[in-house]
Amino acid sequence: MKKYNALTFILLTTILIGCGDKNNSKNLFSIDESKFKSMFHSSDTIHLTLKNEANKTIDSVTYYNNDKKIGAVKGNSAFNYLLTNEKLGYQNLKAIAHFEGENSETTTRVEMLSSIEPKILTYTVLNTYPHDSGSFTEGLEFYGDYLYESTGKNGTSYFRKTDYKTGKSLQQINIDSKYFGEGITFINGKMFQLTWQDSTGFIYNASTLKLEKTFKFDKKIEGWGMTNDKKYIYQSDGTEKIWKMNPENQKMIDFVNVYTNTSKIKSVNELEWINGKIYANIWQKDAIIIINPNTGEVEALVDLSGLRKLAKVTPDDTLNGIAYNPKTKTIFVTGKNWDKMFEIKVNN
Repeated sequence: MKKYNALTFILLTTILIGCGDKNNSKNLFSIDESKFKSMFHSSDTIHLTLKNEANKTIDSVTYYNNDKKIGAVKGNSAFNYLLTNEKLGYQNLKAIAHFEGENSETTTRVEMLSSIEPKILTYTVLNTYPHDSGSFTEGLEFYGDYLYESTGKNGTSYFRKTDYKTGKSLQQINIDSKYFGEGITFINGKMFQLTWQDSTGFIYNASTLKLEKTFKFDKKIEGWGMTNDKKYIYQSDGTEKIWKMNPENQKMIDFVNVYTNTSKIKSVNELEWINGKIYANIWQKDAIIIINPNTGEVEALVDLSGLRKLAKVTPDDTLNGIAYNPKTKTIFVTGKNWDKMFEIKVNN
């Protein structure tokens, strides 16, 4: 099986190329899509002109992408738009035609994919440890000598400090029953925790696990996974987006869209920062993807479907939870309600 087919089979994703005029039918002009490619990548140039079926005299055209002005031309001459500096994902193109003392707006969009074909990587199981099968795992992260795990479900959400070798809980903090607990991450002596649909996060003292602050998300998003690069927090929201947060004020300052060379990756879930890359679970997929945090490009994929044979799980028990142990330089993975946790090494 070719890598392309393996990736498609594992993730079961589809590509949605979004061309199509979004104009009111009364508009006089439309962006000419006749020479648009079926797929665009960051190295491509989009050649923009207007269809002028009413044969109006166009003085000039101003072009925008995602509401940012990208250039203008005299008359209806071609405008060449290089995609190099744009984010992966939808490019919402707009043209304003200035003609005969009037203006007319027309829009369309295209989707820009990664130019990298992800590598399919294998793994080796180094150790198997017990895991509480009652834990609906949402976040997993090492801090010091201990493994911390957060769980979900309204009314039963908590996070724990654990001895990963025995699976024993050393300290457990239950969160308010109205919240559905999500991802966690440790940074600057604090532990951050997300909730799912309440736009609420918590900040704890990393040593005592005492709650110090409750904060509201500054974007209308759900809370899913978290990780950090020791300076910024990275947060998933259940879509293809990964947000970049300033931990000092909890403000979102940027985001990337996660794409392969064939499709967007929806439902990005638990995150872990490992050697300058983001490793991510995908909701309801038995795989980990490895993401360039600066671009959102998926560089590799690890098929972990074989782990299901080594644990007592049902089809609904989703793989979720990635923790990197910097002391052993190995990765720990488990799933929601799995009875086992696995220490693995990814084979590059």
